[in-house]
Amino acid sequence: MAQSTLSVRMDEDTKKQFDAFCTEVGMNPSVAINLFVKATLRERKIPFEIAAPDPFFSSENQQRLLRAAHQMEQSGGTVHELTEAQND
Repeated sequence: MAQSTLSVRMDEDTKKQFDAFCTEVGMNPSVAINLFVKATLRERKIPFEIAAPDPFFSSENQQRLLRAAHQMEQSGGTVHELTEAQND
């Protein structure tokens, strides 16, 4: 089977970490990439979940939560008691 070259650009530090990982698990980066490609073709999808970050942890929401906490600390807030809902 004829061989072909695939060039991938990535951050130098990421490449060093990937090389170290591959060495740790007993393979080289070429083998790891080939495993990824073969799994992608076999499964007809990226072989791991790709998802957007949870919006709860967005920087905008974190800032909002920090402002609310600061406001509560300054004003003393209002204490509410929790009540249990009865299941009839």
